[in-house]
Amino acid sequence: MADRDGYPAGVPCWVDSGRVSAHAAKDFYGGLFGWEFENRSPEGFPPYFGAQLGGRDVAAIGEQAEQLNPPVWNTYVWVENADATAAKAVAAGGKVEMAPVDAGQAGRFAALSDPTGAGFCVWQANQHRGAVAVNEPGAWVSSELNTPDVDTAMAFYGTLFGWEADDPSEEGHATIRKPGYGDYLEELTPGLRKMHADVGAPKDFADVVGWLTPITDSTPAHWSVTFSVADADATAARAGELGGEVVKPVVASEWSRDGVLADPDGAVFTIGQFTPPE
Repeated sequence: MADRDGYPAGVPCWVDSGRVSAHAAKDFYGGLFGWEFENRSPEGFPPYFGAQLGGRDVAAIGEQAEQLNPPVWNTYVWVENADATAAKAVAAGGKVEMAPVDAGQAGRFAALSDPTGAGFCVWQANQHRGAVAVNEPGAWVSSELNTPDVDTAMAFYGTLFGWEADDPSEEGHATIRKPGYGDYLEELTPGLRKMHADVGAPKDFADVVGWLTPITDSTPAHWSVTFSVADADATAARAGELGGEVVKPVVASEWSRDGVLADPDGAVFTIGQFTPPE
């Protein structure tokens, strides 16, 4: 996959996580994924450590005055206008958790939640163009909407971003698609659709922007993130050595080996090793 320099509107573009102190998280993710960190905040502002893999932006860990307990990984969706998107979200039944605000010269963002309670952010880019390295070991590969009310959530995201999804009830999960996104990716990486076809990927897989999973217990609606790894079992073992926790052991599916981990501050994330069928 080619390096990225921006994203189409309505496509997830960035992930970050905030905590009172980033020290433990930096050590953990640096040891787990090989990330290197650089403070991107102007002087006098709380640190915002951009994480890089081979000199390319992949994610960030920021410091904040108040701590969510536990902290979470946030997903940002690229938009042309954060203020207009926030107003549209409210009209569609969502909430504005934090009003649009400038992030220095990097861009402008807002924190929103959908009608089922899942929180996410929108990003209006200026100098910061989102994740550069994606879909490779050590980088963010996807975000997943977990909700108890699939129909309500997808009606909201369909209105806000033009997303579509199949009924996830049969498989337990489904892809979220942005029609036309595959055309953009094909131009960025010529032959991408053929590569997908060669490994037996579903039709329109190039349009996928995320995953959808119904919640069937009392867990609150939320967005989760997945990072790609070369060896899921080795990564899970390494997480424990670095002070993290294996929340769900690595299990195999048709296309991947996945496990759920928590960092030393308690932020939960998924690791995925791509293992296509023979």
